[in-house]
Amino acid sequence: MGRKSFRFVPLLLASLSLLPAAPVAADEFRGPSLTALRVDWRAALDQLRVEINSRPQIAGDFIFAPRRSVPRYDPRAMPALVQLNAISSRFFTGITRSPVPVLLPFDAAAYLEAQRSGAPASLTLSRYQADFNPVDMFDAGPAGYSATFSFEPGAGEGMPSRVFARPVEVQITGSALVYDIADPAGGKGEPVKPLAATYPDLRRFIREGYVRYAFTRFGVAYVVSIQCLDSVAKPRRLACKEAYPVAERFLKALRIAGGQRMRPLMDIASNVLDRPAGRSPDFSYRPSGDIIPNTGYRKQGGHPDLMAYAQIRFPLEKAPAFVRSQSYGRRDKSEGPTAYPWRDNFCESRSFEVWQCGGGYGHQGEDIRAADCPAPGEGREPCDPKQRAVVAVRDAIVIRGAKDQAATLQVNSRTEHIRFRYMHMNPHALNADGVLNGRIVTEGEKIGVISNYLDHPAGTSMHLHFDVQVFTRDGWIWVSPYVTLVSAYERLIRARGREVGPEIAGTAQPVAHALPEDVIKPDLREGSSGEDN
Repeated sequence: MGRKSFRFVPLLLASLSLLPAAPVAADEFRGPSLTALRVDWRAALDQLRVEINSRPQIAGDFIFAPRRSVPRYDPRAMPALVQLNAISSRFFTGITRSPVPVLLPFDAAAYLEAQRSGAPASLTLSRYQADFNPVDMFDAGPAGYSATFSFEPGAGEGMPSRVFARPVEVQITGSALVYDIADPAGGKGEPVKPLAATYPDLRRFIREGYVRYAFTRFGVAYVVSIQCLDSVAKPRRLACKEAYPVAERFLKALRIAGGQRMRPLMDIASNVLDRPAGRSPDFSYRPSGDIIPNTGYRKQGGHPDLMAYAQIRFPLEKAPAFVRSQSYGRRDKSEGPTAYPWRDNFCESRSFEVWQCGGGYGHQGEDIRAADCPAPGEGREPCDPKQRAVVAVRDAIVIRGAKDQAATLQVNSRTEHIRFRYMHMNPHALNADGVLNGRIVTEGEKIGVISNYLDHPAGTSMHLHFDVQVFTRDGWIWVSPYVTLVSAYERLIRARGREVGPEIAGTAQPVAHALPEDVIKPDLREGSSGEDN
């Protein structure tokens, strides 16, 4: 069962989010600040009217109420939207849970017109989705929605030939909640002239392994993204320039597919988190950003971040557990891999783009190791080092394809739009346990065991890589999970930890970010043991 008593509920007072944050003691943690966007449903219904009326054969089947009735929350005030949802929900389960207009490459009017004209049922759904294959993942909830489609090589009339030989995965998220993070790279990009008339504020930019197209429509933040390599085309790696025409075809095909007007969300103010009053005699941790010396990219240091981005259940079932480097542990001779104090490894050198870390490269998340099994003895609980349980940190929906090595849990609520990623569990075991797209998991539920999988068994050490993403106007951005894990561990052991070690030079930032993805550069680590994450 979920441990709801551990969960922090942020203040839901819009006015407070405008006030400067009160000073926070060095060992206190804050929750994040979020901005709630106000959805313009009148503009959305006007657009829907245009889309429906472009199909004269079925236009008379949709009822549009007078504009003056639109502000009401009763769905009967928007009968055309109710009718549209009835069509789309056959393919996108739960679409009515979205409080924002759901934009998808699905021409519901064309689909209905074909059905009325007696089109054979054998026609594939991609015919009405601009040749994009039926959705691989769709999730809608109180904050917004996310969906993933795929595009086969050679599909689509007029598309340029490409070197890349595998299906291209296209993601879209629309959200009424955006996280406020201090992001100097945020909001940048270049306009896309061919799409400027449809999307006046559209920005295209390559960031952290994805080409992204960010825009605002009906007051809502939308981002379309494709994972790619910012280099020349290669048969096994999609170059970002190859992804441009796929993404722009997707954008041109977007139509209102559904959604439902609900009461507006409210801004969420950052607030100091409650922590256990009693002190742990054992648990200690070094400050955020205090990575092992000379293990950052080009020997640069870490990045302090005192933000606990969510109140979560700790991802390992039992204590003790240790946040420790798996790649550079031999350089930290004072403590072993299963000993306190914890040490941040978010900004250790890797070949992943992470602007928050020095030089723009880092680890993306934190490595966590379970304690060694104690020697068997009277009264001791049996311990199998290969069966240390990994659990869901929150009630969430799973995002994971059958071939994926990572399992992501997404929380979509009135107060959060956040993702938690787990790596190095065996994908074959995850498949057998049904940890796949659309699975609903409960906080504290076992979803796997700590393993050593990286492309193959025994590809890394026995540990769990854990990281966090939040949704911003630039899309899903990785943020440092170190303080989030410290806070979660304190709740697990019901005692407050002790920060030890020297303070980090520089000022701790109240908010920050970093992101994983695919390896996009040659390996830049210095002296690592060969593990990726």
